[in-house]
Parts: sequence; structure tokens; C-alpha cells
Amino acid sequence: MRVLGIDYGERRIGVAISDPTSTFATPLPTLTRRRGKRPPMGALQALAREHGATALIVGLPLAADGTETPWCAEVRRFGDRLGGNLALDVYYVDERMTSARAERVVRSLALPRRKREQKERVDAAAAALILQRWLDSGGRGASG
Repeated sequence: MRVLGIDYGERRIGVAISDPTSTFATPLPTLTRRRGKRPPMGALQALAREHGATALIVGLPLAADGTETPWCAEVRRFGDRLGGNLALDVYYVDERMTSARAERVVRSLALPRRKREQKERVDAAAAALILQRWLDSGGRGASG
């Protein structure tokens, strides 16, 4: 079972995929979203199909106190729509502090500074962390 992880943002969408045993998350190339434009649903659907995804894991940007933010409603609309288009279950995972952790991970890599500073790498790493959190939980998480 391969699962697709998504870090949904206003400008970029980080994406990750699990291995066939649903043990490890691996980042995929980050998709760019033009400000004010619809998300690249076709590209996301193609990635899910290409990798044989059986479920979607979407990071939910909760507030520090664990309550849903206004952006959470947009993320849920996106996730539900994508899941509906692909006929896949969607699970939402608390993504608090994921971007900060992803930034630390990327900065610790032995890459030239210019590559470490690329926001796309951080978004891809955040998607992998979101997916890995869900995988480590044994696939338990909030659905729909």
C-alpha cells in the first residue's frame, strides 16, 4: 500500500510518497501554485495514479492550541476534493511545527547553501514528515 502525503500551501504544495510497505516516506518534487489560482489538481492526480497511491495524507495547519484555523477549512476543501476525484480516503494529520522541523532537516544536509535555502526542498521535506508521522502511528489519524 503506497500513500501520498501532502503539505498544502498557498504558493507551493509539498508531496511525498510511502514505500510499498508503508514504512518510509520519500519526498517528491514540490508543485508550484500561482498565487490566487486553483491548485494543480491534474498534476496531483497524476502523481497519485503514477505511484499507485491508495490513500491521501494531508497536513492540517492547526493553531498552537490545537484548534482549527481559517486556513484549515481551505485545506479540508482541497483534500476532500482531491480524494473525491481519485476515489481515495483522505486522512488529516496535525502539521504543527512540521515546517520548522523540515527547515532544520534540510539545513543539516550536506548541500551547498543555495540548495539548502530552496523553499521547495523544505516543502517536500514537510510533506515527508507529515506522511511519516501518519505511517509511524500505524495509519491512525483523523479521517475526512
